[in-house]
Amino acid sequence: MTTAPGRTGRKARVFLCEKPSQARDIARVLGCGARGEGCLRGNGVVVTWCFGHLLEMAPPDSYGEVFRRWSLEALPIIPDAWRYEPRREAGRQLKVIRGLLAEAGEVVIATDADREGETIAREVLERFRWRGPVQRLWLSALDDASIRKALASMWPGERTEPLYRAGIGRARADWLVGMNLTRAYTVLARGQGFDGVLSVGRVQTPTLRLVVDRDREIEAFTPRPYWEVVVSFGAPGEGGSSFRAKWLPPEEMADSEGRCISEPAARTLAQRVAGGTGRVADAQTRRVREAPPLPFDLGTLQQESSRRYGMGAQEVLDAAQSLYEKHKATTYPRTDCPYLPESMLAEAPRVLEALRQSDGRIGMLVERADQSLRSRAWNDGKITAHHAIIPTAAPCGVAAMGEAERRVYDLVRRRYLAQFYPRHEYDATTVTLAVGGDDFRATGRRVVVAGWRALFGRERTEEGEDEAQELPELRQGDGCRVLEAEVASRQTRPPARYTEGTLIAAMKNAARLVEDARLKRMLKETAGLGTEATRAGIIRTLLDRRYVEKHKQHLVSTETGRALIDALPGPVKDPGTTALWEEALEEIAQGAGNLEAFLARQTEWVRQLVERARTGSGAVGVASERPACPDCGRPLRRLRRNGSTRHFWGCSGYPECGTTLPDKGGKPGRPLSKEPVGQCRCGGAVKETPRAWSCQACGATVWRETAGKRLTQRQALALLAGQVVRLQGLKSRAGKVFEADARIEEGKVRLLLGSGETRTGARRSRGHAATDAGQGR
Repeated sequence: MTTAPGRTGRKARVFLCEKPSQARDIARVLGCGARGEGCLRGNGVVVTWCFGHLLEMAPPDSYGEVFRRWSLEALPIIPDAWRYEPRREAGRQLKVIRGLLAEAGEVVIATDADREGETIAREVLERFRWRGPVQRLWLSALDDASIRKALASMWPGERTEPLYRAGIGRARADWLVGMNLTRAYTVLARGQGFDGVLSVGRVQTPTLRLVVDRDREIEAFTPRPYWEVVVSFGAPGEGGSSFRAKWLPPEEMADSEGRCISEPAARTLAQRVAGGTGRVADAQTRRVREAPPLPFDLGTLQQESSRRYGMGAQEVLDAAQSLYEKHKATTYPRTDCPYLPESMLAEAPRVLEALRQSDGRIGMLVERADQSLRSRAWNDGKITAHHAIIPTAAPCGVAAMGEAERRVYDLVRRRYLAQFYPRHEYDATTVTLAVGGDDFRATGRRVVVAGWRALFGRERTEEGEDEAQELPELRQGDGCRVLEAEVASRQTRPPARYTEGTLIAAMKNAARLVEDARLKRMLKETAGLGTEATRAGIIRTLLDRRYVEKHKQHLVSTETGRALIDALPGPVKDPGTTALWEEALEEIAQGAGNLEAFLARQTEWVRQLVERARTGSGAVGVASERPACPDCGRPLRRLRRNGSTRHFWGCSGYPECGTTLPDKGGKPGRPLSKEPVGQCRCGGAVKETPRAWSCQACGATVWRETAGKRLTQRQALALLAGQVVRLQGLKSRAGKVFEADARIEEGKVRLLLGSGETRTGARRSRGHAATDAGQGR
């Protein structure tokens, strides 16, 4: 999009925001207090807004009627010129923006400072062919001071236009893969009785594969037993403290991990050392200094929130977005960077003071912060589009936050405070003891400086109880009494199932999971699935589509999810392939990649995949819970005829099997008899169909529904036999309920709307008016 000078006669500067709340914050700082339709005005400036995406990519049938029906023959769907349509209820705001652009001399894009925000604004400008000057307001926080700072240093529009190209590249690639492969594999599955949609996504599907592969690895895992001998030793000297050490079995009794695999050997050893004395053979102590953890990017915030509180990825993103937009408490959340600009170190006193004012309960922690310290977080060379998520310099109302917001805010502020706390220091000690000819090892740690860990309290560490013990001071040659020896029976454990937090971590580091050597060489170490802004939504989609279920905090793949992964060709579900596409999009966003070349590769890839689906075996082993066809055994499908609201059941093997059944309350009714069910008054045989009873000789027909009334077979046969039948519960076109006599005239059911003498529950047809009571009345 060009930013060449536009109309000089129009002086208004139009700020285009992503949402109304963002617009109000910016308008407040600009002094735009006058309300207009869909905008705020003041001082020659207009602030207007979108509601997220006002436009969406057009569906396949907008490119031709042939694409309305799902079929393999119509694929692939490759648009020559991409079409966009207004989202529902977006028309009014689009009209407002179009009018404002007509009076504008300059546009300032003030949407969220990321790829998606850029796309939201520029797709609107493209729709209305804006060719005037464009500037970019790049915001990292929505408090007044941050907005003023950003307004004073706006960027030229050309600087962020590559983000838009990457945004439309991602959207079009997702459309190509999703629309074509979802249709292809859904059609194949429906041919085998599946009654639903098998959704395939460029990022969604490889993410699903991560879960499926992990679940199968767990299910295929065979636990192996092993045994530990744990001995309690008493330190030398009167009243010496006790500590625990583990036996180091010799190689012939141990597996590759050094675990004892012989229970008799373990029990014999425990008996042998009981009551003996261990001699310290070696004692080593080293000082360990741990730097504070970096501030959060969105992914690590989601991981930590999941680990500590069991929060879902979307729940964390929603809370972080609310902290940013509503409470002005934290900076922009959708960041992939855990570092901070060195210039922001000067703002630290204001941020710390805002933390103290916002919540007096952490006042002591703020006072202990040493502002002379400079952690590794302050590094200009590591900054990407956004810096880490940190508290703003504006005091906020913690009491007004919801529980999820408070939890996320507390994690963010403590991580920020940690940058001003000293390193955590401890002495790590390893002691080897010999009891006769058997060796034991004890490990422990002693905290020297609590440092930044004082902010987080006592946490469960990855080490076990024995590793976290504080050992007494021991020297080589010291004798330690064996107080107790016990044998613990253990089993090897499978890898843990994914939680939302650990799945986010796996998505971020997908390059590490790639087995293909060629792909591994091409990928950067940090290549991942999705972006910080999209990963939570991808997990939510997998849950909503029931490809994955949540069992407590764990994600478990369903049979449908597994069948989909099994059916798809390798490249579609390979994390490496998708990570490679993500790298290509990132290159476009950086201005180094070519959008047209990227989409050409995606198009060719989709063509090949569709052809593979069309010519392959078509086996999609999706389990069907639907009833079986009484004739061929294949699953039945609940269908609806064109132009009708009534359902019936048909065999999924059609046209090979043409069996149909009536619908009874959403379930298949009894099979229709292939033999005649009665005799017409003309002498012809009456047969039953899903919609009617018909005479095979004269063609007289009684529809199953007459004037809103479902007829029974007994009533239908009586009518076809020439009788007059009294029908109750009929409905007129006006919705009025009535009753009337009926009989067959000229091969159709007629309602007799006059008065007459009743005979055997029906009236004589004398002095009556008749009306046609065909299907659907």
